[in-house]
Amino acid sequence: MNNQEVKDKIQEEIEKTEQNLVDYKAMAQPISPDDAIGRISRMDAINNKSITDNAIRNSTIKLSKLKIALEKVDHADFGLCYRCKESIPIKRILIKPESPFCVKCAR
Repeated sequence: MNNQEVKDKIQEEIEKTEQNLVDYKAMAQPISPDDAIGRISRMDAINNKSITDNAIRNSTIKLSKLKIALEKVDHADFGLCYRCKESIPIKRILIKPESPFCVKCAR
């Protein structure tokens, strides 16, 4: 697999993550106290907002890591694990392009 194919895959993942962020932010809108949804429903909505806020944080982190990976695709050390300096298998790069570690070192 060449660098352009990896770039395309990373770009595709960036676009998907950006769309997820838009969706999560739409879901994270606060519920007005004037809405009569009931106490249990309000507690459930608060819990769902916490989960959505966490998804926003995780997606934001993933997006920044993907952008860094996209910048480094053409560097000579791209595809080498940051920790052990061994080559990261291409399947790992395609599944999780934002990770700078091989599976062994990521654990």
